[in-house]
Amino acid sequence: MSTTFEEINIDDIIEGPKFEVSRESIRLFCDASLDYNPLHLDDNYMKEDFGKTNFGGIIMHGMNNFGLISRMLTDWAMEVGAVHKRLETKWIQPVKPGDTIIPEGKIKLKKVTEKSCWAIVDVIVRNQHGDPVAKGEATLEFPCTA
Repeated sequence: MSTTFEEINIDDIIEGPKFEVSRESIRLFCDASLDYNPLHLDDNYMKEDFGKTNFGGIIMHGMNNFGLISRMLTDWAMEVGAVHKRLETKWIQPVKPGDTIIPEGKIKLKKVTEKSCWAIVDVIVRNQHGDPVAKGEATLEFPCTA
């Protein structure tokens, strides 16, 4: 693991923890977020078509991907006093009970300004088959030692 901004390199990989999605984990996220949308709780409701989409059952909250990415970035950057400043994500496909998802980041850009050091990170969450379920970009601010 890198210990300073200067040791971080373009294309360095940040690995996040695996997360096994279950009906219980989805319900717990409903409780934590106070989002009780039937998309996440009611299989009968989810048998219906949503325009051209049919999920065939309940799906995980998309914000759960966001949380896993945030945890990955924070755990990685915290060691050097960095701050997770921005995260933009896009959902690619639904995540269902029984899926295992894994976040990953890749350093895309390093930039030094007058007051800060910045790293731009491409982020992706993949399921157990390696298929992307979410992707985006994050910005982290690091203390500069130079």
